[in-house]
Amino acid sequence: MNDFVILMWKPLLACMILTGMHAYLGVHVIERKVIFVDLALAQIAALGACVALLFGFDVTDPAAYWFSLSATFIGAVIFSLTRTRKETVPHEAIIGIVYAVSAALAILLLSRSAEGDEHIRQMLVGNVSLVTTPEILYMAVLYGLIGLVHWVFRRQFVIVSTQPETAYKRHVSVKLWDLLFYLTFGLVVTSSVKIAGVLMVFTFLIVPSVAAILFSQRLSVRLLIGWAMGFVGSLMGIALSYFLDLPTGATVVCSFGVILVLLSVFRRFKR
Repeated sequence: MNDFVILMWKPLLACMILTGMHAYLGVHVIERKVIFVDLALAQIAALGACVALLFGFDVTDPAAYWFSLSATFIGAVIFSLTRTRKETVPHEAIIGIVYAVSAALAILLLSRSAEGDEHIRQMLVGNVSLVTTPEILYMAVLYGLIGLVHWVFRRQFVIVSTQPETAYKRHVSVKLWDLLFYLTFGLVVTSSVKIAGVLMVFTFLIVPSVAAILFSQRLSVRLLIGWAMGFVGSLMGIALSYFLDLPTGATVVCSFGVILVLLSVFRRFKR
């Protein structure tokens, strides 16, 4: 047990920080009904890293991070501008198209690399078990600042996410707050996907929020449930990956899935 704590405290702490920010953003994503926006932004961030590789930078080079962040900001602008009051094309469809094209472009770019297969695996599941202390500190500070922004402007973010028609009637600048939401979202995703990969980031965002919806419609309660599930799922996944010698990222994703199924069964029998 001592060896487990010594070796895995950093991945567990990283997962706790990921849970804290992503469970909150997941509440907004669910309310906006743009479930795959996280996958799309994460994939765009990964595409930016692929472009950096094409220019000769290593994925650990700071330049690769800025490539990813720049690409994510472009995606944020696209998503904020394509949301309209009366949708001719569903916003989710646009997000899905952006995701598919970004994934295809990333595969095409990585096909030019000798280590393309390894980079694709890294892009999908990351390598949270090798997270470093500076990366954890950077995530904690960045997510804390973004959380502060969302707290200060919580009324605007909440009304735009949960009651967009009311926001329009009150002359709230929906596109401006959409842009700020997606820019801050992009900052979070770019940092997260570098450590955890696309699938794990999507899981931290959506699964706790979906589980919370099963038991409450109050945003504050859903957030607490999401954080609790994130803690249990992360601890369970990391412990299983350590004692069974399994890939950490994939094990955490599967653990979240198992917990969601168990919660769904529990709710059904409780009703």
